[in-house]
Parts: sequence; structure tokens; C-alpha cells
Amino acid sequence: MNLKLLKLLGKNARYEYKHLATMLGSDEATVKKEIAELESAGLIRGYKTVIDWEKLDTAAVSALIELKVSPQADYGFEEIAKRVMKYDEVESVYLMSGGYDLCVMVRSKTFQQVAMFVAKELSTIDAVVSTSTHFILRRYKELDVILCEDNEDDRGTLSL
Repeated sequence: MNLKLLKLLGKNARYEYKHLATMLGSDEATVKKEIAELESAGLIRGYKTVIDWEKLDTAAVSALIELKVSPQADYGFEEIAKRVMKYDEVESVYLMSGGYDLCVMVRSKTFQQVAMFVAKELSTIDAVVSTSTHFILRRYKELDVILCEDNEDDRGTLSL
């Protein structure tokens, strides 16, 4: 397996085969074959575009929702995670260690819609013991892509 190839594709999935070949010291045919093998083996699961939602007039609201779950016998957290990830609002689901069990990343049009999704959908799942919602106020970096053009601190100053 070519880890360097995977890292390059992780940074920019739009690299052309000839550019990847040059960066890897290989040829286009070999790179194309390796990518096809990585895809068929399930190591490459898809290609995504990182969107800076804050630049759109119809910006969406994102939230990280912590779920404390009572795992089901013989299934652990798998069945609950599968149920949660079927919702259109859900972007990602992670099994976590620490104070909560599942981390769910959600995107919707408004804060109210996220709140209603949590209240009416997630918290009503039998195995869900509790939820904690954290709204994303600003994204600085996502999937290794820097989203802020300047790193200036825009919080202002405090006068005493």
C-alpha cells in the first residue's frame, strides 16, 4: 500500500495522474492502477469537496452532538450508530472514549432545526440516555483545508 499516495489524495483528490506520478517518482499507469486497487479494496471510500459554508448567503448551521448511549446486547454501539447515520442531517458519526459514547456531526438550515432534530429524533431513540449539543460558530480548518483567509483575532479587546 502506498501511504504517500493516500496522503497526497487526502490533501487534494483532484491531482492529475501525471502530477501524482511526478510527486511519487512513478509513472501514470502505475499510479492509476494503485488508485483503482485502493478503491476496490475499500481504502478509498469516496472523494469530497470541502465547502466553506460561511461564504454562502444560505449558510447552514453545524453542531457537534454528544450522545450517551446504553449499548444493545450482542450489538454494542453498532446498531445505534447505523440508525443515527441514516438521518439526512447527520454528516458524521464517531464512537468515542471519554464522557460520551457517540459524536454526531449535524448540519441543518437553522439553530432551531438542529434543536428540533435533537429533541424529536435523536433523544427519542430508546438507547440514547442523554445528549449535549455544541453549535459550531466558525470553522478554521476542515479535512486538512484551511478555511480562514487571515488568522487575525476578531474578538476585540477588553477595557478595564
